Amino acid sequence: MHLCQACFRCYCCVVELIPFVCLPFAGAGASFFYPWSEKAGKEIEIVAIQLPGRESRIDEEPYRDVKTAVDELFPAIAGELEAGQVMLFGHSLGAVLAYELACRFSATPGFDVVRLIVSGSPGPWTRRARRATGLPDGDFLDQISEFAQYDAETMQNPEVRQLVLPTLRADVEMHEEYVPSQSGPLPAPITSLRGRDDQLVTADHAAEWARATSLAFELRELPGAHMYITQEADEILRVASDAAARLRKAPGPTAAAG
Repeated sequence: MHLCQACFRCYCCVVELIPFVCLPFAGAGASFFYPWSEKAGKEIEIVAIQLPGRESRIDEEPYRDVKTAVDELFPAIAGELEAGQVMLFGHSLGAVLAYELACRFSATPGFDVVRLIVSGSPGPWTRRARRATGLPDGDFLDQISEFAQYDAETMQNPEVRQLVLPTLRADVEMHEEYVPSQSGPLPAPITSLRGRDDQLVTADHAAEWARATSLAFELRELPGAHMYITQEADEILRVASDAAARLRKAPGPTAAAG
């Protein structure tokens, strides 16, 4: 395995696998996706992106703007992958980061975005009506817990909470201030996932991603609420692996991978 500032890859049988670039949700690091490498199967290779302000990059200033994040992340990720087919995944904040990176990859000669999988997110042009940015610490954490319908055990530890809080605030600000870089559709198929009990992102919200692609679109609901991702890794990876397998079997352009 290889670890760099921007991403983590497992190089086992790398030639045979489609890179599956995974962007973390607010407050999370690349280590969230490390267990996915053992479950990924024979079609995809997990490429877990490490954002600054956490884990191995804890001493770096976190991003507060999606454009700045993508401007810095894309050259590192593209250099790591070099060229070829790529799939991207992101949950919540990670969804908009994955979308913006997909736009960059699609515009870069030598790369082919064969699928974008977004999770727990409305379409890129829908902004959250309720916000947490700027609230006092206690109210901020309460609002985030309400949004996510989830309380992380680590946040119960005061020392950990104070360590994580600045990065979590930066991530939330980055998400709540996000404005998409383009208004036209992405020339890549999109799968939109949501927890069927998610009270933050409705089925209609998740379906908005249909407007973001000029190719195939599908919406899938999995068991759980907004943070279903913590329990449904196998199902998410099955969606990605099935898409990759269909792509290998279907001759012709990416559009065949519906």
